[in-house]
Amino acid sequence: MQQGTIVGIASGMGGGIGIIRISGENAFLVAGEIFRTRKFVGIDDSKNKNFEETESKKKWDTGFFLKKESHTIHYGYIIEDNGSILDEVIVLLMRGPKSYTCEDVVEIDSHGGAYLIQKILQLLIHHGARLAEPGEFTKRAFLNGRIDLSQAEAVMKMISSKNEFALESAINQLEGRVSGFIENIRQEILHYMGYIEAALDDPEHYDLGNFSEGLYEILQEKISSLKELLNRFENGRMKSEGINTVIVGKPNVGKSSLMNLLLDTERAIVTNIAGTTRDILEETVQIGNLNLNLIDTAGIHETGDIVESLGVEKAKEYLNQADFILFVVDVSKPLEAADDKIISLLSDKKGVVLLNKSDLPICIEEEELKNKLEWECISFSNKTGDGLKKLEEYITSSFLKGDISFNDQIYLTSIRHREAVENAVKSLEQVLLTIDNGMPEDLYIIDMMDAYQKLGLINGETASEDLVNKIFSDFCMGK
Repeated sequence: MQQGTIVGIASGMGGGIGIIRISGENAFLVAGEIFRTRKFVGIDDSKNKNFEETESKKKWDTGFFLKKESHTIHYGYIIEDNGSILDEVIVLLMRGPKSYTCEDVVEIDSHGGAYLIQKILQLLIHHGARLAEPGEFTKRAFLNGRIDLSQAEAVMKMISSKNEFALESAINQLEGRVSGFIENIRQEILHYMGYIEAALDDPEHYDLGNFSEGLYEILQEKISSLKELLNRFENGRMKSEGINTVIVGKPNVGKSSLMNLLLDTERAIVTNIAGTTRDILEETVQIGNLNLNLIDTAGIHETGDIVESLGVEKAKEYLNQADFILFVVDVSKPLEAADDKIISLLSDKKGVVLLNKSDLPICIEEEELKNKLEWECISFSNKTGDGLKKLEEYITSSFLKGDISFNDQIYLTSIRHREAVENAVKSLEQVLLTIDNGMPEDLYIIDMMDAYQKLGLINGETASEDLVNKIFSDFCMGK
């Protein structure tokens, strides 16, 4: 990472207020170069002079902010190099280490026009700052020890959260609950490694007599705790990132109409011609505290149309990756071989059968379908909306099981974290195998150290520079 004083736009574009953040050893000086007080430019309650009338009589002190206390707010103007007033602003000063980055930080609250913010940004760059890399402010907070890597990742999760669970999970991670839980296990592993090393160096004062039996029980407990965390991963991921929900069925059974109904908009083209949907449509809809990542697929059936057959194959691929499936059946027509073909693809998956077109004369009974596929069946009509509320209740109860508790459990929502924990568990299980085989204690340390280092990837203590750079490269500008 480059050093120096950095600047970036910290607010979203298009709002009434635009926030520009500066961080680094010269942050106060760079901001002082383009800032002037109301009094300096000759605007106060008794005067109405412009900047040019007062400039010849005064010399602005660019070290103005250096003389001010930390965590203070200052009102004034941004001045262009030609002396004209660009904007009326409020400036916040935060001296390191009591700032987001642990460095001197200045935040300029300006009016939120995109052109105006860019002008101020360019002025700051002209006077000594450089444009921040994506995520560089948070990266500096990590490198300066204010937060660990897990907490840094939580910042981005907070920004991108789409529901209450995702937000609460990110807040818990930002508060250090995930890294704290992991670090406690790491410290225990480190303690027992230290004991083994001490006993090998000084056997007269450290007894390894019953050590293996006690360590075995302790590691079993740690493995169990980590496995519980892994078991909650998929649940946490779906609640946080959304449930990948594939809509499947034969052509012209109402899949696209269902998607439009759930989205409350005409997103998919709907006709009475079979095979209208040939590609994959993806949208997100919120149901209660859950997000469904809806995927409308081509109707699965035998077809000689090359383009349509590609869509059918794509639909089958998405079925294999789905968290949840909405199997749409047209109950106004008897079941066909194509329905049986789809059912054969669904037997080991999780989903619900929507008995669509229930407003028409019914040719299929619920029991007939349940004999083929042991899924919940819901009488449904895209036309009238009948069954929609029951579908929403079923999805909510299936994935939330009544409600969500944000305080009792820690969730992993990052694939990177899951892989680190999985590898640590494998290493700890190898230690148990070493103990079972009656091997000497010094061999325990190899796999215990590996587990310690794998878990250290979560908080960043053992993360490589390349990994750290990759994580922060995914951040947005100005964060």
